Amino acid sequence: MTDDTLEPLNTLPSPSPPAESTPTATQALGPELLIGSNIFRNTNGVVNIQGKEQLVLETRPAQGLLLVTVDLYDANGTQIAHVRRNTLMINQAAQFTIDIHQATTNMPSDAPWVRLYGRRSGEIAFEARVVSDNRIQITSGRFYSHTGALVDITPHYCRIGSGRTLFGDVVENRGRTVVLG
Repeated sequence: MTDDTLEPLNTLPSPSPPAESTPTATQALGPELLIGSNIFRNTNGVVNIQGKEQLVLETRPAQGLLLVTVDLYDANGTQIAHVRRNTLMINQAAQFTIDIHQATTNMPSDAPWVRLYGRRSGEIAFEARVVSDNRIQITSGRFYSHTGALVDITPHYCRIGSGRTLFGDVVENRGRTVVLG
């Protein structure tokens, strides 16, 4: 009795396992956000405050722009303003004014920035600027979360309500959202 089935000869080497993915110069990392004295590396530009996406920061280097999307609330947690890519979409009682600086040169002193401040008080509610390629700094902020907790950002710290203060933290976000509070 003869076996008429033939087994193919395997003359090719067996495939090697895929190489692990590591960041290289060709892979773009997400923006680094500097919030107070805290550093959040490789983010997606979104900041979640007390369980809600409240802030989004984007850069457009070709246009020399920093784009900010933010929801502002009062101490009761009622929404009073919404900025969508630097445009005030909701502005109850015309409480806020926005200033935008568009960079026209590649000089560090001409970096783009966005400032949102109270029209009556003149107090800065939020200010951010591009520090360098892929680095955005929130230089100051004093606004409320959707729960009515005060978010206070200075060059030295980031405080959410009376319970949590962040200073000097360095967090690797791996392309994800920054979570505060």
